[in-house]
Amino acid sequence: MASAKDWISSFRLRTLPLALSCIMAGSLFAYAQGKFDGIIMLMAVITTILLQVLSNIANDYGDGVKGTDNDQRVGPERAIQSNKITVKEMRNAIILNSILAFGSGVSLIYYSLKESTAQDIYVFIGLGILSIFAAITYTVGKRAYGYSGLGDLFVFIFFGLVGVAGVYYLHTRTLDWIVFLPAGFTGFLSMAVLNMNNMRDVENDKVSGKHTMVVKMGFSNAKKYHTLLLTLGMICWIAGVILLGLKINSPILLISILPFILFVKNLVFVNKNNDPKNLDPELKKIALGTFATTVLSWLIALVFI
Repeated sequence: MASAKDWISSFRLRTLPLALSCIMAGSLFAYAQGKFDGIIMLMAVITTILLQVLSNIANDYGDGVKGTDNDQRVGPERAIQSNKITVKEMRNAIILNSILAFGSGVSLIYYSLKESTAQDIYVFIGLGILSIFAAITYTVGKRAYGYSGLGDLFVFIFFGLVGVAGVYYLHTRTLDWIVFLPAGFTGFLSMAVLNMNNMRDVENDKVSGKHTMVVKMGFSNAKKYHTLLLTLGMICWIAGVILLGLKINSPILLISILPFILFVKNLVFVNKNNDPKNLDPELKKIALGTFATTVLSWLIALVFI
């Protein structure tokens, strides 16, 4: 039987800051405009953690049973790959986590939209089901979309549009177009993390038949793509806080771009590096930089807004 340490390792806790950044960004833009509910944010955080863990264990399962996680892989050893967790145990964990994520999501929707229209409720339940489905089918199944290069698109949708704009709507019951800028920030930065993860694993993915965007475009073009994603992400955040500042008559949130130094350092390293094996330590710079930006924004907002 797998140990608690094995399960915690399979949850890949280092991925959580990036996922939480979506909730923090959407909630921040609601808070700055005086439309914030702390319980909604807390429930959204719990639901997001469950979905991220679901995605991680499903990814371990999918790549494990397909043989993509093998001795040639550059990144950390996975649970099924190392036989620390059996296929059956991981499958049961996926089922249990799916139930928990669905229950948490329904509770969030009920609390947030109990006085809203039935259409709103149905839309968000549908988005919740799609989120669970997307978390699982990234690598699980014969038509796993992560194996056909669609991972980038789905990451932008769920880590950007759904995560940020969705929680903003739950707070405000409205959808201001400005919120799509922080959604672009977390969406593009999440794509950058996935892209760098796929750059790290490009050689093994080629052999395993995992046709990621990096495999399709090549390592050299993937570096240019990475530069584009980080640049678009930073532009989205800067534009978003400027426009929000004009709306609330305070430019103070511009200070939140200080963690962007991590993105710049990452860009310099990635563009100079030609060995995929060197990229694994760089993944956390983007994730932590995104998280630090949203945390700093909240600290500024709590003190000055």
